[in-house]
Amino acid sequence: VAKCKLGDRQSYSALYAKYAQPMYNTSLRIVNNRFDAEDVLQEAFTSAFQYLGDFDYSSTFGAWLKRIVVNRSIDLLRRRKALVVDIDAMEKYAEPNEEPEEDTSRWKLEQVKRSVSELPTGYRTVITLHLFEGYEYDEIATMLGISATTVRTQYHRARKKLLEMIRKEIENEG
Repeated sequence: VAKCKLGDRQSYSALYAKYAQPMYNTSLRIVNNRFDAEDVLQEAFTSAFQYLGDFDYSSTFGAWLKRIVVNRSIDLLRRRKALVVDIDAMEKYAEPNEEPEEDTSRWKLEQVKRSVSELPTGYRTVITLHLFEGYEYDEIATMLGISATTVRTQYHRARKKLLEMIRKEIENEG
């Protein structure tokens, strides 16, 4: 990063090579479209390199870049009006703590990924940001411009919907 700030072109390439794939994966989990994820990736790197002088080392470069990627992904969903967070208009589910925990050890990673990609956009976004990207409810609420309570509710509903989808897929296989 320091070399990039000094204008070393090879360092830009090295940063891109190091972070492109994980940042693409982050965006893909949110936008659920490889072409959109590629666009977000390019926009994020362009923005990061343009504002590299503002990077103050208070976090890692990867964390700083991930925040840009997440914000760009959310912006894309907003522009397409695909980010639906009105929980009152969504189907109702039982409260999250009313069901026993299920043994998920037999689930295959691909089943989980496929099921997450099939969730409605609002659910997929919240579950991705919390479960896969590690953001706390308050951080997600700030990013999405909604309350932390709404984020928690969406997360628990998304989790329940995800469990139902995977159970159904397992039943259909067996």
